[in-house]
Amino acid sequence: MHDSNELDIIEPEQYAFYMMDKAYVDFDALFRFHLAGAYWVSRPKENMKYEIIGHRQLPDADRKEGVKGDFTIRLTTKSVYLYPEPMRVVCVYDGGEEITFITNNFEISAAELACLYRHRWDIEVFYKWIKQNIVIKTLWGYSENAVRTHLWVAIIAYLLMAKIKKDCHSPYSITEVATLIRVSAMERTPIRELITMPNNLVNLNHNVTELTLFEENLIPLRFFS
Repeated sequence: MHDSNELDIIEPEQYAFYMMDKAYVDFDALFRFHLAGAYWVSRPKENMKYEIIGHRQLPDADRKEGVKGDFTIRLTTKSVYLYPEPMRVVCVYDGGEEITFITNNFEISAAELACLYRHRWDIEVFYKWIKQNIVIKTLWGYSENAVRTHLWVAIIAYLLMAKIKKDCHSPYSITEVATLIRVSAMERTPIRELITMPNNLVNLNHNVTELTLFEENLIPLRFFS
């Protein structure tokens, strides 16, 4: 099944934002999202034909974020029958490259639109993190509710281990902290001592890469595709 066909099985939620790669651009499906009151943000395909019917004055805040243009367009050729309403085009200069976005949202700023699209990668990074860190060998059940419950319990348990590691200033990774607590559950050793003192059960690995969960002012991801 082609990527764009995935949109046909999604029921859009009113006021929700949907960020997607240009492989998902299907104007018929996107217009269905538009009529449902949902917002979408994507990138245009190279062969998209349109005419500019208006433009917006860029505020200084947008210019500082690298926004170079904010236009209202209308599709031409046969595409206009699939998406007859105007849409918005935002051009952003980022990392030496000009990036173009298309959307049906005319309310938020151009810089906010670019930021939303950047952070769609956070979801993919989160999925990768789940696969690497949340080890679920056997599901409790296979209904949607059972899978959701099991996943949330696993995530909560992981975050509790992360909080314990932070509060106790443990030199071990979160996974190692969880291992020490699990194998020492029946011992009467204080947790702080257990996860800060050298232990032969785990090898201290300073090269473990984990998500930063407690630092502020993180630099936002700036990847586009």
